[in-house]
Amino acid sequence: MSNAQTNSSNIILEAKNLTMQFGGLKAVDQFSFSIEKGQLAGLIGPNGAGKTTAFNMLTGVYMPTSGEVILNGEILNGKKPFQISHKGLTRTFQNIRLFKDLTVLENVLIAGHQHVSYGLLDTFLQNDRFEVEELKLRNKALEILALFGLADKAFENSCSLPYGEQRKLEIVRALMTDPKVILLDEPAAGMNHSETHKLMDLIAQIRKDFKLTVLLIEHDMKLVMGICEKIFVLDHGVKIEEGNAHHIQNSKKVIEAYLGVDEVH
Repeated sequence: MSNAQTNSSNIILEAKNLTMQFGGLKAVDQFSFSIEKGQLAGLIGPNGAGKTTAFNMLTGVYMPTSGEVILNGEILNGKKPFQISHKGLTRTFQNIRLFKDLTVLENVLIAGHQHVSYGLLDTFLQNDRFEVEELKLRNKALEILALFGLADKAFENSCSLPYGEQRKLEIVRALMTDPKVILLDEPAAGMNHSETHKLMDLIAQIRKDFKLTVLLIEHDMKLVMGICEKIFVLDHGVKIEEGNAHHIQNSKKVIEAYLGVDEVH
């Protein structure tokens, strides 16, 4: 693992001893980590390791049994998902959650409305303030869709998109909330090799262009090792390792978690 010390003043997202218990089962147990501003990090582990449960605690879907989630020095425990999103922490989901009856553009605009300053009266009157902000929002949505190669499909029904493009649309929608930190839950799921390679480049690009911090869950190890600067490994809800790609690839604990003890001796 890298010997570089974490700069505590630069930490944007932190978990302290996060635990999630369902009855007698601890899905996640005492999980702690920190991510610095602008970092691209990965969360990996075998199926059932607790990765999505960890994301659900970070984003307010689950209230941790114990432990703290901290964004920019503020404890998020007890806040609703929409409140956490408003503070700059947003996510995509392992299972696509688009509004299937709406167009591609409408899906994106819905996400952007959390930051508009006009009120209900402005909406009712359709006044200048409403029209200026709506136009600004629409232009922003189309710009991000263009970045993802989806602008020409803005007025198509979202459910008509191929699977890989639906996953991209989820990322676009998350970007419309003006996040500081974005959590991507298996963004390459269902994509072929070529699509995954393009997604790697796209994630790196949006991290740079939008000045984002990224944490992703992914089973495609080539993607994780190719772009993540810091990787956390969960096994049966417990963090067993963290470090850079080289360290993770050569960790006996990680190899055993994925392959089983018998295969590594």
